[in-house]
Amino acid sequence: MAGAAKLIADIGGTNARFALAQDGRISHLTVLPTGKYPTLQAAAKDFLGGLPGDMKVTRGAVDIAGPVTGDRVQLTNSGWSFSIAEAKAQLGFDDLQVVNDFAAAALGIPLLGSDEYIAVGGGTAVAQGPIGVIGPGTGLGVAGLIHADGRWVVLPGEGGHGTMPPATREEGAILDILRDRFGHVSAERVLSGHGLQNLHQALAQRQGAPAAAITDHEITAAALSGSDPLSARVLDLFCEMLGTVAGNLAMTLGCTGGVYLIGGILPRFAERFAASGFRARFESKGRFAGYMRAIPTFLVTHENPAMLGLAGME
Repeated sequence: MAGAAKLIADIGGTNARFALAQDGRISHLTVLPTGKYPTLQAAAKDFLGGLPGDMKVTRGAVDIAGPVTGDRVQLTNSGWSFSIAEAKAQLGFDDLQVVNDFAAAALGIPLLGSDEYIAVGGGTAVAQGPIGVIGPGTGLGVAGLIHADGRWVVLPGEGGHGTMPPATREEGAILDILRDRFGHVSAERVLSGHGLQNLHQALAQRQGAPAAAITDHEITAAALSGSDPLSARVLDLFCEMLGTVAGNLAMTLGCTGGVYLIGGILPRFAERFAASGFRARFESKGRFAGYMRAIPTFLVTHENPAMLGLAGME
């Protein structure tokens, strides 16, 4: 007999994606603007109200863009705040799981099809070996996965806010400029959408050029078209510095199962990324270069692995 359907929801600062998960399949995907609803519960009830009348949903799994450390959660870039216990009661659910959005995305990695990621160098992944997950997007998410007791367990954290190390004199000079501006310069300050803008402004300042206001989308477009050498160098730096951070993650966790790159930025220039200095920098760990060469890296092309992770949660 088929299992009962459960509500899954990927909640961001701008949009909330709702769907049903049943026996590994995702259906009824609906995107609702968070600004239209006062609470998560209101948005969820609107979605549930649009389902066929004979469909009863009594459990759910939700991810949010923010930390989940107790019963009350607050989205980082939204006014939504709620008690998990109260939301469960108001929705009439028997069970409601709430996790960080990047933790959900990491849990989706083992559920990807072979056509939903691209190899970007390295050897062959060791089955059930530790996996690293890193995702430059609005911010920079970092997580690990380990296989224990017959299932994958996520190691969530805030690795994107760790200090960004320089690997070259050029990077050191750029980070000095950003330290004058921000004080502490995390990896997220350079490896995210805003990070591309920060790199562009800092590199322009270093070169004595005017720092024009430019979006991350405009930077990538100008770099890919070849119309702006400054943007092209920014994109190269972005890939190389991401290689440093991803390599550090691989060494820290011993990621014999590979490192997976997710998020909305890299798929914009997948071919340029694969041909960039990312992989050389990833492997550039001195005496451990041989160790690093064996660890595969993959660019995930699935548009929302978080929904896969939520669907697979027990």
